[in-house]
Amino acid sequence: MAWTKRLTHGAVSAVAGIAALAASGLGAGGAALAQDAIKIGEINSYTALPAFTEPYRMGWQLALEEINAAGGVNGRELEVISKDDAGKPGDAVTAANELTQREDVALLMGTFFSHVGLAVSDYAKQREVFFLAAEPLTDALVWSKGNDYTFRLRPSVTMQAEMLAEEAAKLDATRWATVAPNYEYGTSAVEAFKKAMDRRRDDIEWVNEQWPPFGKIDAGSTVQALAQSEPDAIFNVTFGPDLTKFVREGTTRGLFQDREVVSLLTGEPEYMDPLGGETPEGWIVTGYPWDQIDTPEHNKFLEAYQAKFDDYPRLGSIVGYATMYSVAEILEKAESLDTEDLIAAAEGIEVGSPLGPITYRAADHQSTLGAYVGRTAVQDGKGVMVDFEYRDGADYLPPPEEAKAMRPGS
Repeated sequence: MAWTKRLTHGAVSAVAGIAALAASGLGAGGAALAQDAIKIGEINSYTALPAFTEPYRMGWQLALEEINAAGGVNGRELEVISKDDAGKPGDAVTAANELTQREDVALLMGTFFSHVGLAVSDYAKQREVFFLAAEPLTDALVWSKGNDYTFRLRPSVTMQAEMLAEEAAKLDATRWATVAPNYEYGTSAVEAFKKAMDRRRDDIEWVNEQWPPFGKIDAGSTVQALAQSEPDAIFNVTFGPDLTKFVREGTTRGLFQDREVVSLLTGEPEYMDPLGGETPEGWIVTGYPWDQIDTPEHNKFLEAYQAKFDDYPRLGSIVGYATMYSVAEILEKAESLDTEDLIAAAEGIEVGSPLGPITYRAADHQSTLGAYVGRTAVQDGKGVMVDFEYRDGADYLPPPEEAKAMRPGS
């Protein structure tokens, strides 16, 4: 059954069916699931970054209920067994092992942090288990460390850096500084943005790099170091509580005054909402303007999400929802739980999403999900995205032959 048919059914029956599903135990982790349910192993950093992962969980729970309410996959319901990796690669691998060895799940999905996603991807390769990575953004996941068993939903750091660089290259700025968390995601994002900018401009000078430890930024010293290098513009990769501290300290010290800032992920509600009226205006960002998107796919998702949770979606909600539907479509196409059949079904599959149809490329297992690019503003005391445009991920990926050549064994 196509995603659009599943979603239409789910949106119509969301209010009437959810209570019955909860009572019968057909929701996530319900003990009353049919014995022949297909078990899905899910892993994420719920305690380490709840601002993103809690909406993510709400997203896949909504999708799961819709899928099961519409008849499941090939007549079988789906059951999700979820584990918290606490943002630690070792914990994630332990969880993956428990899910595959004790719970006998058909496949794995999830993870947030890049280094955690890479650890689970390596486990999937070693144990020959299908793994759909939801959120990890590092390029390595599908390119330099890609493997047959791993697919990825979200646009990578290179895809989003290319989107941002298109706008950043138009700025009257030659002296650039960067600030990013000192782990896989941050280092790969800075590298990707530098490459994207240097390819577009031959007059760029990189005058400063700041690498605060994730979750432990010394915002005062970071802001001071950036200011001392007198850049024309800053590329920011911090997110979560680190972003909030960086923005507040930078505003207090005048770091952003008369200076352009290009910022990865900052337009996502998870990270902009905590800033409220303190949101800096005019930053070029990727994000999710949930209340301003008017497409049939998104409107159906939004209606069902608000009916169930009485809350607005974050980008994590989109990621969880699209990941769960991707799993369902892959399982349905494969008509088998055999790992090789799942891989064959996933390569080249087109799946619907609230942001439009996406394809999981056969060449590198990267989906073509895109992102919104725009600028930040403050309206009614809250941060919003303005002047935004959706960028199709397919337009920011290398040709299949080139991507395939970047993978091991090519």
